[in-house]
Amino acid sequence: MRIVSWNVNGIRSAEKQGFLQWMQKESPDLLCIQETKARPEQLSPDLLHPPNYASYWASAKKPGYSGVAIYAKIQPRDVKPLGVPAFDNEGRVLQADFGEFVLICGYFPNSQEAGARLGYKLAFCQALGERCDSLSGAGRPCILCGDYNIAHGPLDLAHPKENEGNPGYLPEERAWLDSFARAGYVDTFRAFHPEEPGQYTWWSYRSKARERNIGWRLDYHWVNSGFMPRVKAAGIWSAVTGSDHCPVYLDIE
Repeated sequence: MRIVSWNVNGIRSAEKQGFLQWMQKESPDLLCIQETKARPEQLSPDLLHPPNYASYWASAKKPGYSGVAIYAKIQPRDVKPLGVPAFDNEGRVLQADFGEFVLICGYFPNSQEAGARLGYKLAFCQALGERCDSLSGAGRPCILCGDYNIAHGPLDLAHPKENEGNPGYLPEERAWLDSFARAGYVDTFRAFHPEEPGQYTWWSYRSKARERNIGWRLDYHWVNSGFMPRVKAAGIWSAVTGSDHCPVYLDIE
């Protein structure tokens, strides 16, 4: 089974750039997308009902902002938001129960310049961590995928020293990911590529950053450690365009 996550930076824009054709070609079993920037009623029938998929949406109250969705070939038992209004109002989480595991699609907030939303972001991180702990404590394998808006360590961005005070690489953000790992969760990409540099999932549109591979790894699949034996591969599709992010994938048995 293949699970793909992609921040599409606007699903309607992505549609114009071949999103649906890419989706049908790759045909993942589950596809989580972030930053949809749209409500379902604003979307084409092709986006809402692509062949072989059901779609589930969580949209922000603010028009053209945030939002997540899950496309699924497999019927989930249940799909719901996080259940915390402060985060659900921005369309940041969908949780889908597939029986053998629970898939959480998350779009983590940007902490913004000078940490203007750092408190909000850390509260979001804590809430998602608590949800994962609750599932793990009940013996439920969970996969937390999406755009974390955090580069975890020096390998995960091109210029770590220059970015130590910048959003996405603040000490508090990285410390939360450290604590998440200590709590028993695994960054699946690093499990398979522990020391591989230059592997990024986001590039600024400025200064030809993508062509020069001056990027950040912000998009992840983390799983609880007990689920790792079922994980067979994790990777990054850096050649896929259509957004300032690229897709990341997870293969499980």
